[in-house]
Amino acid sequence: MADEHQFIEDGLQKSQIDEFFADELGRAGYGGMDVAKTPMGTQIVLKAEKPGMVIGKGGKNIRKITRELQERFNLDDPQIDVQEVDEPDLNARIVADRLANALERGWYFRKAGHTTIDRIMDAGALGAEIVLAGKVTGARSRIEKFNRGYIKHNGEPADTVVDEGQGVAVMKLGTIGVTVKIIPPGAQLPDDFAIAEDAEVEAVEQIEADEGVEGLLEEPEDEKIPDVDEDADEVPDEGAAEDPEAAIDEEVVEEVVEETDEEPVATGDVDDDDEDVEEELDELDEEVEQEAADLVAEMEADEDEEEDN
Repeated sequence: MADEHQFIEDGLQKSQIDEFFADELGRAGYGGMDVAKTPMGTQIVLKAEKPGMVIGKGGKNIRKITRELQERFNLDDPQIDVQEVDEPDLNARIVADRLANALERGWYFRKAGHTTIDRIMDAGALGAEIVLAGKVTGARSRIEKFNRGYIKHNGEPADTVVDEGQGVAVMKLGTIGVTVKIIPPGAQLPDDFAIAEDAEVEAVEQIEADEGVEGLLEEPEDEKIPDVDEDADEVPDEGAAEDPEAAIDEEVVEEVVEETDEEPVATGDVDDDDEDVEEELDELDEEVEQEAADLVAEMEADEDEEEDN
């Protein structure tokens, strides 16, 4: 048989054994099992709230269970070890069966759910969740959840830390599935942290007292200005330094000349141009007066013609 098929067969067999124990040991408070195959046979560890009921008077019940395991599941020399559950309220399988029995006896689902989860938290659990799925109160099925504390739903902590158990309550309207998840006290979660009180902390190096803060605030020494060579081509203008206003006026004049880009005009040429301009203005004044007189004469002539008509 291939490894994959063998893995499936082992899982199916383990599930069937678990159902068998749940049916046979329901009154004894069955709390789960662990199966391990050894060279000497098959080792089975049972967890029960009442180990005495599992063993029976003189070991009669345990021998019956062992014989049925050999005949029904073909186990080689099964060896059953019964362990008592220290705190039943922290075992998810036992709590789920108790809650299912309470619902079958007629408890209202809200009262049963809150009472059960309060008992779990009072036992010291870090978190718990109860899920009821089915026809809880009416003809339509629904899901009711009860949460307390902190619970993990996925990842590795959900498989290794969270204790999960299922139960079934058979009601008149139909079955109700009961799922209980519990994080036991003292569970190590990935996001947990601890503060060490007596931890040794390395001393931080401090500045010596002689230096103090003043040594850090000291300004660096001024850099020496290099001496100017005597043979330098450019020599600063001493006159400009002595009279700054004169230097500013010269710069302004140079800028204005550069912006206009016009050549200066001689004074003699300016006088000749002024005379020519005056003559032209006199001629224009005469022409304007003549035109005005002509217009006035035409207007008077028009008025006379209108009066005659």
